[in-house]
Amino acid sequence: MPYDILFFILMAVTVIFAVSAIELKNLLYAILSFCGMCVSIAAMYWLLSAPYVAVFQLLIYAGAVVTIFLAAVTLTMMKESIR
Repeated sequence: MPYDILFFILMAVTVIFAVSAIELKNLLYAILSFCGMCVSIAAMYWLLSAPYVAVFQLLIYAGAVVTIFLAAVTLTMMKESIR
């Protein structure tokens, strides 16, 4: 029973992060919301007894993809500041 409640809380948090990643105007906050969404999805995988998938969710999406997004934002902001 406690796992069900925690799972529903994680689902709600995931949906909130997903909507905020789409709707936020500030790109940095949108990327951080995407990262939070990826972490909460990994927590749901862990609750579903799939730790292997949860670790890869964290490594690939919350780690690599968010790092690439942050690098792209940093480079575009540097390009705009030069002009």
